[in-house]
Amino acid sequence: MILTCPACQTRYRADAAQFSADGRKVRCAKCSHVWHQSAPEPEPGAEVAVPEVVETGISGGSTSSRAKPTETIDVRHSRVPDRSLPDRLGALAGWLALGAMVFFIGWTGFRFRQEITTLWPQSSSLFATFGVAVNARGIAIDDWSYHRETENGQPAMVVTGKLVNTSGHEISIPPVRVTLTDDNQRELYHWTFQPPQPTLKPGQSLGFSTHLSSPPPNARHLQLRFVSQD
Repeated sequence: MILTCPACQTRYRADAAQFSADGRKVRCAKCSHVWHQSAPEPEPGAEVAVPEVVETGISGGSTSSRAKPTETIDVRHSRVPDRSLPDRLGALAGWLALGAMVFFIGWTGFRFRQEITTLWPQSSSLFATFGVAVNARGIAIDDWSYHRETENGQPAMVVTGKLVNTSGHEISIPPVRVTLTDDNQRELYHWTFQPPQPTLKPGQSLGFSTHLSSPPPNARHLQLRFVSQD
């Protein structure tokens, strides 16, 4: 028979033969709680043994060979496992499968993040939460630099670089804005230019060059960004 401790719910396997019809007290080996355990119900069709009455030699009385209901037995060494080994292995396999699925979804999202943000620009903020910067436009300004030179006796600034299509489809090239700032990041001057090619195919790059005559002498920083065409 299986006993369950009412206090800690630990389960034990016990010998039904140890229990009389009146039941008996048992003590949990885990939490030491003591409770009265009723005798198990007899199986259908099974014969119920009648305890033998033993004469004690005392006039007018007799005792039974049954255990006294007040006797307490300890249940130990027969604790029933909460879960069988196959059940535990099945649960472990389920958790491993779930972990593999989450990893695959995460890897797929990271691998195709550019395509995802191109189709769903709002997702770029989600990637940014995890420290992954994604260009939602699908086009990037790369390898840019600038230098100063003299043009017709006047100072000039030349800015060069390339535009790269990082998406999986053809993209229209927006205008590019060049901004000059001073040491305190205050804007001194800006200009806009349109690259010489209207679109870029997937993975294609396009070099560009633009210049400004007589730039502000106190210009210290340069910024490049695309102009929104919305």
